Amino acid sequence: MPGPGKTDRSALVVIDMINTYDHEDAELLAPAAERVVPVLADLIGRARNAGVPVIYANDNFGLWRSHHGELVDTALSRPHAGLVEPIRPDDASLFVVKARHSVFYDTPMSYLLWHLNVQTVVLTGQVTEQCVLYSALDAHIRHLEVTVPRDAVASIHPHLAEAALEMMERNMGARIVLAKEVGFQDAQ
Repeated sequence: MPGPGKTDRSALVVIDMINTYDHEDAELLAPAAERVVPVLADLIGRARNAGVPVIYANDNFGLWRSHHGELVDTALSRPHAGLVEPIRPDDASLFVVKARHSVFYDTPMSYLLWHLNVQTVVLTGQVTEQCVLYSALDAHIRHLEVTVPRDAVASIHPHLAEAALEMMERNMGARIVLAKEVGFQDAQ
């Protein structure tokens, strides 16, 4: 909830897009990511221009001694660097390293959003039927408003992604929109 005398604001959360694509199911995920990256790059640019926080929440590839710069460098050194470069974090981007599916599970995400006075999260990235879905549920139970631009999330299994989007909308009250319909609110 926003603090006294403050209004809420949005944050753009980019889930697991700093990726090496050298994992199980990568051959199914990479083509979906290729479709999402241009849309997501535009969305990130619009958020940055509006002064909206852009928060990258990313797996650490099992490199528990890594920091976010190393994760980005690792992803950029791999064959699918072209999927990372257009959406690479800038100096103003925030970064949360996660170990499991949800961006909230054992991370400082809740505190970060509270500190930033964020009431609405725009969830993007991958995988729709896994990390995006579980993050949406965790945001919902934390009384955050959730928006998911359907063209800014990538899936491994499209039929499961459609079911996940429907679940987010029906069960969690998430707004499922196109990226061009996302209007960022930045109230500091």
